[in-house]
Amino acid sequence: MLNPPSDVLARRDLRTAPLLAAARGESPEHIPVWFMRQAGRSLPEYRALRAGSGMLQACLTPDLTCEITLQPVRRHGVDAAILFSDIVIPLYIAGVGVDIVPGTGPVVAEPVRTMADVDRIPALHPEQVAPVAEAITLLLRELGETPLIGFAGAPFTLASYLVEGGPSRNHERTKALMRSAPEVWHALMGRLAESTSVFLRAQIDAGVDAVQLFDSWVGALSDRDYRAYAQPHSARVLTALADTGVPRIHFGVGTGELLGAMAEAGADVVGVDWRIPLDEAARRTGGTHPVQGNLDPAVLFADQASIEAEARRIVDEGRRTPGHVFNLGHGVLPATDPDVLTRLVELVHSLRP
Repeated sequence: MLNPPSDVLARRDLRTAPLLAAARGESPEHIPVWFMRQAGRSLPEYRALRAGSGMLQACLTPDLTCEITLQPVRRHGVDAAILFSDIVIPLYIAGVGVDIVPGTGPVVAEPVRTMADVDRIPALHPEQVAPVAEAITLLLRELGETPLIGFAGAPFTLASYLVEGGPSRNHERTKALMRSAPEVWHALMGRLAESTSVFLRAQIDAGVDAVQLFDSWVGALSDRDYRAYAQPHSARVLTALADTGVPRIHFGVGTGELLGAMAEAGADVVGVDWRIPLDEAARRTGGTHPVQGNLDPAVLFADQASIEAEARRIVDEGRRTPGHVFNLGHGVLPATDPDVLTRLVELVHSLRP
């Protein structure tokens, strides 16, 4: 496993970095901003660089990962870089048969339905994360005082892809397995929690400054089911990283009713989608957790005055929380005008924290 060179770490004094200050519940010099899915998506330079290379290949080619991660930092002046990756990377590098099909998403060659299927899932070892760690080492040399956020998918979302065989609207096989074969379900989730912990720990060992655990599909669960079938395994991941001292961001889509339970899982910062006001989200998480969010990505297609009004409203709500990292309520949509994102960063930076 590659470790960040000591000379690089010595030059990176991030004690006052706005993102990390906000994540600690302190008062940063300005409101920190970054965007989920900022590494690419809407940038023409990203599409040009990715031409001819698949997603998994790009995520495991260190110099390509480094450049893609840096592109939005250069263009937008955001307060953090998010490592260019994909939620299925730890499965793929461990040896699970998974591919990302354009226009579809992750597709699993052999879906998991039985305990024998779970037993066939290989463990992830730190040395298998070497290409990701190498990309992080390259990034630390380029980012200066801009923090780097590591990334992984949460166990429930990974399990959903493995059980369904690909993306699903209703998660019917997943929910059926949870109830009809809970021993299989928890064995699967335990194995995924372990691999996710290894994946994030390797990123932290390589030098990332924060991590985000991303649960794309967990909003499909009720609070009761989340606590029974998902929370213990996300908590295992977050708890495994507690001794590192890096901020742990936990985000899920459609999770307004789950925010309290997600905070209890061990996050330092709770990500919030656009469906709930930030100050209400802070109340639901006990009034102790900084929050991240939560501009609706579709608002970026409106006129400038409307975008500014929404951004100011969100900043105002953020002032009534224990700490606020400005972000979208989900990822950047591919057709978003990059100049709109740049102007949004400039606006948020100009507002009083």
